[in-house]
Amino acid sequence: MLPAVAAASPTPHTSPSISSRLRRHHLGLSFQTRLLRASARASSPGAGRARLLLAGAFASSDGGAGQDVGSSASTTGSGSAYIGLFVRMLGLDNDPRDREHAVCTLWQYSLGGRKSMDEIMQFPGCIVLIISLLKSESTRTCEAAAGLLRNVTSVQLYRKMAVESGAMEEIFSLLCKSTVTPETIEQCLCTIWNFSIDGNWRYKILRSDVLTKIVNYLDDEDIKVKEAAGGIISNLALSASNHGPLVEAGVILKLVRLLQTKEDDYKIIRKEARSSLIQLASDDYYHSLIIEEGLVRVPLVGSAAYKAFRPLPHSWPSFPDGSEIQRSSRPSKYGATELLLGLSVNEKETKPDEAKIKAMIGRSNQQFLARVGAIELDDEGKDQSGSEKNDLYTILPWVDGVARLVLILGLEGVSAIKKAATAIGDASINEHMCTSFKEAGAVKPLLQLLKHSDITVREAAAYALEKLSVSSTICQKIKAEGGLELLVNAVKDPNNSIEQLEKIIYTLSRIFDRGTTMVDSLDSYDRTGSEDVTNSERSIQGDIETGNNRSSHTSVNQEMASEMIIDFDAISRLTKVMKEGSPSLQAKVCSVLEHLVASEQHATAMTAAFTGSVIEAILEIGVIHGTRGDPENLDDLSIVVTEEVRQAVSAAVRLLTRLLDFDLFVRSINSEKFTSLLRRMLKSNFPLQSKDWFAACLIKLESRAGLSGDHGVSSIDMEITIYEIIPRLVDQMMTSFSFENKRSAVIELNRIISGVTEYIRAVAAAGGIFPLVKMLEEGDEDALEACLAILYNLSMDPENHPAIIAAGAVPLLKRIALAEGPHWTSALQLLRTLPV
Repeated sequence: MLPAVAAASPTPHTSPSISSRLRRHHLGLSFQTRLLRASARASSPGAGRARLLLAGAFASSDGGAGQDVGSSASTTGSGSAYIGLFVRMLGLDNDPRDREHAVCTLWQYSLGGRKSMDEIMQFPGCIVLIISLLKSESTRTCEAAAGLLRNVTSVQLYRKMAVESGAMEEIFSLLCKSTVTPETIEQCLCTIWNFSIDGNWRYKILRSDVLTKIVNYLDDEDIKVKEAAGGIISNLALSASNHGPLVEAGVILKLVRLLQTKEDDYKIIRKEARSSLIQLASDDYYHSLIIEEGLVRVPLVGSAAYKAFRPLPHSWPSFPDGSEIQRSSRPSKYGATELLLGLSVNEKETKPDEAKIKAMIGRSNQQFLARVGAIELDDEGKDQSGSEKNDLYTILPWVDGVARLVLILGLEGVSAIKKAATAIGDASINEHMCTSFKEAGAVKPLLQLLKHSDITVREAAAYALEKLSVSSTICQKIKAEGGLELLVNAVKDPNNSIEQLEKIIYTLSRIFDRGTTMVDSLDSYDRTGSEDVTNSERSIQGDIETGNNRSSHTSVNQEMASEMIIDFDAISRLTKVMKEGSPSLQAKVCSVLEHLVASEQHATAMTAAFTGSVIEAILEIGVIHGTRGDPENLDDLSIVVTEEVRQAVSAAVRLLTRLLDFDLFVRSINSEKFTSLLRRMLKSNFPLQSKDWFAACLIKLESRAGLSGDHGVSSIDMEITIYEIIPRLVDQMMTSFSFENKRSAVIELNRIISGVTEYIRAVAAAGGIFPLVKMLEEGDEDALEACLAILYNLSMDPENHPAIIAAGAVPLLKRIALAEGPHWTSALQLLRTLPV
């Protein structure tokens, strides 16, 4: 955007606010008139030489009574001889007041356009003299010098000369002075606006301290200052590398406020703010920040695309999401009830919520604009530099933006529909936006687009549904609209791309997610009984199965419906995707299949589709990644890959645990192979949450092994205790905020180890010494007794002595022994084993 007045200078942007006013006011003025103005400004005492020069110039330009005063050619030619004199008066050896009046005269003369500026700039060193005046103590001189630079830098050639002469640094310095006047601020900002046109120099604005000032000037009372600051930011936003500093300076909130201002004087500022926000929205994170402020990015599809819009025929009114407004019990004979919907809608029991009201307002606004042909202008978006013709956007308030995107979904153009579906997915960043799209009626058309003949439209619709499905209300809406069948049919379609298939599977995974986790089930572990550890593990598995059955009964109707929709072809395709997909996709497929396995029909289909062999392959990859070194020594990419593999393995083990309930599946797998893989992963560096499932699956696999004919499965009770139960109890002591949980963990841990050397070593390896010592200070009598017993067993190994002492056990043990309480003998006995 270019604020200056050079008509002959080709520029990417032209600001009609400043430049057009100056052109209307100054272009066409004769040199005589401009000298008259400059003479008036040079009337202060002590400016004799300047007045004489101005008088001479005026006399030479006065051609007599019959001369045409408006003849610019003759007057400019006669007065240009004096330009050199005024340039020489800018020299440092002249009186400051003569320099002031000279620069004021040249500033006025430069308003004549490119030819006038060429006459000024023809003198070598002129630009350096102008820049030197920016340091003057006179505010009038600084304003005139900045104004002259503003006009000169509107020409690309002279802009480059000014930058090479240090003009940017001097302008920045002047703008940061505390004595700078509002008029000088405007000239400085407009000069920086010119400099910001060239992308190679924008970095200088960012590296200086002036960027914060420029952003703050968006709140200035002077509208011209706001326009200049907005123009600079609009140009800076054209470079993606500048987005970070701009956002850090707090520009988004200020631009949103300017865009929402309705005054007529803010037309240019709104245009600049919109342009800046569109550029910033190209980054996903900054786009989210803009949406959080109540704005939505909407693609420009061309006014011709809206010609296909056809309003619905007259019918009983309904909400945008398709739900019908309740009919009045006393309809009017002449249709007044339909016209005045408030007669029924405003009743307390039928009054719509705020979201529905907003959706109705947005739909009405956008449909009206579409009917009158004013929804999108042909020249809209042409000022978006750096954007492709098919990649233009506008920014709208969320009420209008959501409604327009839904309206575009109903058009005929493939390109328009694809853009709208993609924009809906991009805007679905929180529950508010997802609910807004639901109330606006976006779910049903997006589901129908999954059957569109164009593959790019199907991919865009799948993307939007995947983003929307983060909201539970959207998942319920998809089910209500019959979307489950459409999604399953899309999975079975061999023509769909892997990208579309991945998004559909993600959506199905969220729809099928019933909110139960393994951690919730494991909270019901009964570890306080008097049974041995093996029986405790059996009860764990029983609780898990009971929880699964209970959750299964709550979704019987849902499973009966899914049996009608999901057949062997769908399960076979899902199994194939699980075999060939990425680890993240494998985890989602396993989640979907885990829901389906509640049905024996689906479990039989999975067995026939060789799902067990695919699970085995995933576990083998998990063994490889689980035996790698410390994750802290891996690079970022390796950490991400390893985490995705761990999630896929955990999901596969959960699916395997469910499938083990069916005899047909158990007979089809090699139980020994699965047991070996699970035991190796149980000993690896998988997180504790994953090992919970490994242990549960091992227990069930061991109990079901007899059905497969493999009777050589060895006992795994000790390994589960060492690698899953003990680390869990230690973690519970370290991380739980509940004293009761810590107390129960200590007591259970004491019951488990019972002098078994392997278990004692596992406690030390899991880092249990420090929380045990801490419990000496916090625990009650039972917890204190358990802690002393465990620590005594640990002290039998001299390698644990340094850790026990470092944890601060000695002072606590001495205090317990001296108190001569119920456990003073145990404390004294432990002290005697330590080297103190």
